Amino acid sequence: MSITTGRKAEVIKTYATKSGDTGSPEVQVAILSERINNLTEHFKTHVNDNHSRRGLLKLVSQRRQLLDYIRRMDEARYKSLIERLNIRR
Repeated sequence: MSITTGRKAEVIKTYATKSGDTGSPEVQVAILSERINNLTEHFKTHVNDNHSRRGLLKLVSQRRQLLDYIRRMDEARYKSLIERLNIRR
């Protein structure tokens, strides 16, 4: 359910705004989206895993808060990010 170190580094490199960037909201949202997608795949085979489902809801809520922050700060960054991540809003 968690992402591998290599995959995480790949996501960071793809969504970083400058070199060495690991904590910008875009990177955080991208990592959360990767974890959410992994958990969604997990639930296709483990339907009754309610403990992990609670974790999924927390991740979705955290991603929503970060996306709201990005939207408040810069609408263009928000629109480009949700389009790149293929998040529907």
